[in-house]
Amino acid sequence: MADGRMRGRGGSGTDRGGPDAAGPDPGRAEAGPDRAATGPAGAGAWGDGVAVLVGFARTLREAGVPADGERVQTFLGAVDALGTGRREVYWAGRVTLCGRAEDLAHYDRAFAAYFGDRTAPPPRPRIAPPPRVRPTAHAAAEAPGDDGGRTAPAVPAAARAAAAEVLRHRDIAGLTAAERAELHRLRTAFALRGEQRRTARLRPARRGAVDPRRTVRELLRGGGEPAALRRRTPAHKPRRVILLLDVSGSMSPYADALLRFAHAARHARAARTSGAAPATEVFTLGTRLTRVTRQLSHRDPDAALAAVGTAVPDWSGGTRLGETLRAFLDRWGQRGLARGAVVVVLSDGWERGDTTLLGGQARRLHRLAHRVVWANPRKARPGYEPLAGGMAAVLPHVDAFVAGHSLAALERLAAVVRGAAGA
Repeated sequence: MADGRMRGRGGSGTDRGGPDAAGPDPGRAEAGPDRAATGPAGAGAWGDGVAVLVGFARTLREAGVPADGERVQTFLGAVDALGTGRREVYWAGRVTLCGRAEDLAHYDRAFAAYFGDRTAPPPRPRIAPPPRVRPTAHAAAEAPGDDGGRTAPAVPAAARAAAAEVLRHRDIAGLTAAERAELHRLRTAFALRGEQRRTARLRPARRGAVDPRRTVRELLRGGGEPAALRRRTPAHKPRRVILLLDVSGSMSPYADALLRFAHAARHARAARTSGAAPATEVFTLGTRLTRVTRQLSHRDPDAALAAVGTAVPDWSGGTRLGETLRAFLDRWGQRGLARGAVVVVLSDGWERGDTTLLGGQARRLHRLAHRVVWANPRKARPGYEPLAGGMAAVLPHVDAFVAGHSLAALERLAAVVRGAAGA
């Protein structure tokens, strides 16, 4: 170990989570250089450090944390890069072995139980230290240090990539401001494409039906000499995507992130259409329907969200999904905007109005659209069942019902929209 000693399993350390379960400072050496080294279940001294770390991963799996083989390999690489101090091992495991917010409490308890009184092995020699980068703001705020938790050890690029992977799976509602900012940075490369559809236009191709006009033109250009046959095939283009975002009070923890998701999708599609009519339309749902496609045309996402906040009068208000869906279909759907499009509704399904009206409008929408995808941020919660009146009314008329609580869930939603994944 670099500077700390880890004590064996047992004692009062089994009830306390975090890296400071064995004392106020996990990075500070225990008193007494001749302290006995005891391992879990009487394993004796550390011996093979890799075996001990793998044993810790096995303990995590027994505690309910899905630490699979790929995560364990990443964990071992992070420990090798950071060092084998108690604090370094704690953070290396936390950012690589935990993939969900609910894993953190299990991780802290397992770490305290497994490494409670364990003496650390000597660090392996290295030719040169790895490059150091500044940790994320969340890690800096929570990392235990010698100054009472105000500072954190520098995190290498590999560990930071693992932390970003964990952040992708975190529920948006539970993120801090710094984590939300990091999530917005990860979303910059996001793209939302509609499922491809066949058009009436034809394009040149190597295979397909013979194009008589181009073939004759080629013959005339060669003075009547034989020439290769020119062929053509139907062109394809992505279907229009319509996003209906619930901005009622029950969706307020997710509204900002979902609007940024819509902003990224809107601009990714607009760039591909080269100035043509936008292929992505965005509406907000609450007590009334508001079209915000024009407000989201700002390149700067903060300016776009400020414009949306000014344009939407029912922000964090009530929910009348049935009435707002009927308003959308009466004004926009029947005119052809929803016809043949992929319609994505991002809502938790809470309905204060008539659920019979909501079910009828969902059936009407399903007849017009090519596909209806419903993303519910609460679907990923343990034990969730779509028993609320609104969700029960619309589910028979939905082609795909997916989660929408994290960046990873929104990426899967994008795959469903472009037809690359099922429900």
